[in-house]
Amino acid sequence: MIKKCIAFVCSMLVMATLAGCNTVHGAGEDVEAGGQAIQRSAQ
Repeated sequence: MIKKCIAFVCSMLVMATLAGCNTVHGAGEDVEAGGQAIQRSAQ
């Protein structure tokens, strides 16, 4: 029973980590797009 609980907690941590990576990657793309828009308007 304890092994199942540990496996479940570990799998949840892995899933949360993967979801966090995708979120950070998407936020980076949004910031980059905003920066490009500012550069275009400054020209």
